[in-house]
Amino acid sequence: MTPSAEGVAPASADTRAGRQTAAENYSGVWLSRYEYYSSGREDVFEGRHYVVLVQHGNRLTGRSLNGASLNPDSPLSLDLTVDRSVVTGTWTEQTATGGYYQGACYQGAVQMLVEPTSRRMAGKWVGFGKDFDVNTGPWELRLMDTSVSKATLERYSVPPE
Repeated sequence: MTPSAEGVAPASADTRAGRQTAAENYSGVWLSRYEYYSSGREDVFEGRHYVVLVQHGNRLTGRSLNGASLNPDSPLSLDLTVDRSVVTGTWTEQTATGGYYQGACYQGAVQMLVEPTSRRMAGKWVGFGKDFDVNTGPWELRLMDTSVSKATLERYSVPPE
């Protein structure tokens, strides 16, 4: 690599991303809350899960805890990238086979801004609906506990209130 005009080699995209997030660690248990419109029921509903986020560099992987959903047996997964205060990625939710959506798998994208306290992320999700339409709505994550110990995960393996 050749030095830049200032005599310093430019940082790679991976190095820049690592520096941008080195001060923050978002690992922990978060309360995930999003709203969605059900065309079949003609009403707005709320999804809530306790999710554990694990951070590796600027990547966050999130999975809902067993039994930790408003809709039982509807696991949620998140694959996110952090760039300063912007969190962008994808989500997938496998709905309960015995629930209203009869085991349908929904997926889409999400983008959130991290508040200065780093204890809340808020933004929007986008995803497809059962009628081949594109839906969107608000989504937030609130930090509940920075620990990912077995005892902490067990404590949050309950439906959120």
